[in-house]
Amino acid sequence: MRFIALAAALLILAGCYQRQAEQVQAQPPQQLYQWKLVTSWPKNFPGLGMAPERFAERVNQMSGGRLTIIVYGAGDLVPAFEVFDAVSQGNAEMGHSASYYWKGKIPAAQFFTSIPFGMNAQEVNSWLQYGGGMTLWTELYAPFGIKPLRGGNTGVQMGGWFNKEINSLEDLKGLKMRLPGLGGEVLSRLGGVPVTLPGRELFTALQTGAIDATEWIGPYNDLAVGLHKAASYYYYPGWQEPGTILEFLINQKAFDALPSDLQAIVINAAEGVNQDMLDEYTMRNIEALDALVLDHNIELRAFPDEVLEALRSTTQEVIAEQAATDPQMKRVYDSYLEFYKGVRRYHQVSEEAYDNSRGSLHRD
Repeated sequence: MRFIALAAALLILAGCYQRQAEQVQAQPPQQLYQWKLVTSWPKNFPGLGMAPERFAERVNQMSGGRLTIIVYGAGDLVPAFEVFDAVSQGNAEMGHSASYYWKGKIPAAQFFTSIPFGMNAQEVNSWLQYGGGMTLWTELYAPFGIKPLRGGNTGVQMGGWFNKEINSLEDLKGLKMRLPGLGGEVLSRLGGVPVTLPGRELFTALQTGAIDATEWIGPYNDLAVGLHKAASYYYYPGWQEPGTILEFLINQKAFDALPSDLQAIVINAAEGVNQDMLDEYTMRNIEALDALVLDHNIELRAFPDEVLEALRSTTQEVIAEQAATDPQMKRVYDSYLEFYKGVRRYHQVSEEAYDNSRGSLHRD
């Protein structure tokens, strides 16, 4: 009897395995997807250019190869400043860039890179995720068929490289400086001449005198480009970009065509890269600034208080004027400003208070 029971059990198990095998064979093979990702940076450029590469690697690993992404540097498939259009038109499924490049199409987009004297990386990330910023950003890009995601943050940038000293407001007049976004408009109001150039052209433009000054990012990238070989003075702080957000642009139709698990993988890979970039910039900027000062004898200069105050007050005027004539910009500005005021109140008794006390406790 035991033998008969064992034989029956084996037959039942064999039948189950056969049915499972038939079900597996009946399932269609999983669809494979391949996307193009165009960027505004030279391919594999330190920091900015590595973010899309790391994103593509994460997506490939997490999807088990079901979604592969090929990254193209600026000019490889489309020019640096045509990334938005390429994604919107479906010529590429994704892009990696900075939203203030699209201010001609969407003035309010500038808030989703950085605004002068605005929030730092920690603060702006919180506004986007929990203060309503991401909802506004998504609504802003929806008419163009684009889904935005955070794609990194450089932290507080440097004020830039100058071929002459900035001792007063008079020194800004006639100054030709690569300075995009709202910062460029502020410079223009104070008599300067803002110029927009892609990163790969900055060294030559500064070296040949086509421009008198340029901001790029910070020590890590500035050293890599060699800007210390083309200018004498390195100014701080980076009033124009205190917490620069990079963006992933996704063609909405391409995203909607993905199964839900791949959509989740894309979103989570972007979130991981967003934090990874900020972490890397903090470390690399420490190393690069030491190299610039100790090995290349670069002279660090602080902007005079008079200049910073004029830049600050002019920033307020420029943003208020633009928001008054653009409903989208006003809506984004109102949200940004409300969060900004709240986080400033909190950080005065937390981050800033701690930073001040730490400075007094740990002396060199």
